[in-house]
Amino acid sequence: MSSDAPVGARPPAGKTFFGHPRALSTLFLTEMWERFSFYGMRAILVLYLTAAVADGGLDIDESSANAVYGTYNAMVYLMALPGGWVADRLIGARRSVLWGGVVIAAGHYVMAIPTGWSVFAGMALIVVGTGLLKPNISTMVGDLYERDSPRRDAGFSIFYMGINLGAFIAPLITGFLGEKINWHLGFGAAAVGMTFGVLQYVLGRRNLGDAGARPADPLLGADRRRALTRIGVASVVVLAALLVLLLAGWFTVDTVVNLLTVVTVLVTVGYFARILTDREISSTERSRMKAYVWLFLFAASFWLIYDQAGSVLNIFAADQTDRSVGGFTFPASWLQSVNPILIIIGAPLAAALWLKLGHRVSTPTKFAVGLVLNGLSFVLMAAAARAAVGGDLVSPLWLVAVYAIQVAGELSLSPVGLSATTKLAPVKYASQMLGLWFLATAVGDAIGGQVARLADAWSQPVYFLTFGLASVVLGLAAVMFTRQIRNLMGGIH
Repeated sequence: MSSDAPVGARPPAGKTFFGHPRALSTLFLTEMWERFSFYGMRAILVLYLTAAVADGGLDIDESSANAVYGTYNAMVYLMALPGGWVADRLIGARRSVLWGGVVIAAGHYVMAIPTGWSVFAGMALIVVGTGLLKPNISTMVGDLYERDSPRRDAGFSIFYMGINLGAFIAPLITGFLGEKINWHLGFGAAAVGMTFGVLQYVLGRRNLGDAGARPADPLLGADRRRALTRIGVASVVVLAALLVLLLAGWFTVDTVVNLLTVVTVLVTVGYFARILTDREISSTERSRMKAYVWLFLFAASFWLIYDQAGSVLNIFAADQTDRSVGGFTFPASWLQSVNPILIIIGAPLAAALWLKLGHRVSTPTKFAVGLVLNGLSFVLMAAAARAAVGGDLVSPLWLVAVYAIQVAGELSLSPVGLSATTKLAPVKYASQMLGLWFLATAVGDAIGGQVARLADAWSQPVYFLTFGLASVVLGLAAVMFTRQIRNLMGGIH
C-alpha cells in the first residue's frame, strides 16, 4: 500500500469481483438498492406534486414543483458534507453507511403513508440518511485501491454500474405502481428496496476488511463532547427557525426552496475557503485543491442541466410525447430508465477505455468532453420542443436520443470525478471531500431548480437552446485551461 493512501485503508485480500477486491461486490449491491429507492421515488416525485388532487396528487404548479425537485436533490447532496464529517470524526464510514441506510428506509416508509404531509416529512428523513450513506460508501470504494492506481477509475466505473442498475429497475416498478395504481404505493416500493440494501450490507460486512472501519481523524474526549453539544445546539436552532417561519406565515414552498438554494451556495463557498486556508494541509494538497475548484465548477454546471431529466424533461414526457404502444400508454416515468440502462451498457466500455488510455487523457479533458456532450443534448432537446409546438405529441425517441448523449457526457465526468476526488483529497478531509464532490451536484441542482422556473416563462425551444449552447461554450473553454489545471494537480492524473 502506498504511503499516501487514505487513513485506515487496507484493501481486503481474497476472492475478487470482476478482477477487483471482493468487498466491491458488497458496496456495489448496497449502492444499487439505495439508488433503487432514490431514483424510484424521484421518477414519480414531480409527477405526483403536479397531479390534480382528484388524481391523488398535490396539484402544485409546474414551476414550483420543478424548484422543489431541484432543491430536494440539492439537499440530498448537501447533507453529504456533514455526513462525511460524521464519518471522519465520529463513527467511521462503515457505520455511517449502515445508519444512513436505516434512516433512508424509514423516510420512504413515511412517504408511503397516504397523506400530503408524509411526502415532505419522508423527504427530510431521506435527505439526512443519504447524507450519511452516499459520500461514505464511495470513500470505502476508494479505500480498496492505491491512490494513483490505473485500476481505480475502472473500479469506480464498475461501482457506477451498481448505481445505474438500481436506477434502471426502479422507475419501471415505482412508475407503474405510482402512475397506474397509487402514488404512495410507488413510494412504498422504494422503501422495500432500501430495506433489501440494508440487509445485504449487514450480511456482506465480513468482506470489507478494514475499509471504513475507523474514523480517519477521530475526535476524542472533550473535543468529541464539545462537537456533539454543538450538533445538538445547531439542530435546536434549525428547528426554531422553521417554527418561526411557520408561525410568521412564511413557511411556503417557494420561501423554503429559495432559502435552501442560498444556503447551498454559501456552504459551498465557506467550505472551500476553510480547506484552502487550513494550515495543517501541505502546499501540495493546497495546490490540488485549487485544481479541484475548477473541476467542481465544471461538475456543478454539468448537473445543472443533467438533473433536469427528472423535472422539466419528465413533465415533457408526460405531456408532450406519444407513449401509446399497442393500446397501452406506458407511464412517463418509465423513460427515466433509459438513462441508466444506457450507462449500464456504456460503463464497462468506459472502464476499459480509461484503463487502456491510462494517464494519456487527463481528468480536466474528460470533464470538458462531458460538458460539451451535455450541452449538445439540450440543443437536440430544443429541436424536440420545436416539433411539439402547437400541441403535437412527439416520439419518445427524441428523449431517448437526448439521454444517450447525456450518458456519454456523464461517463466522461461523473465516475471520473469520484475517482479524482479521492485522489486529490487532503488526507485530513478524506470522507469530507467525497461530501464536497456531491456538493457540486447540490449546487447544480439548487441553481438548476431555480433555472427550471424559466421553462414556464420562456418558450421551450429557447430555454433548451440557451442552456445547451452555454454548456458547449463552457466545455470548449475548459479545454483551454487543461494544462494549467493539470499543473495544479501536483502529479495526480
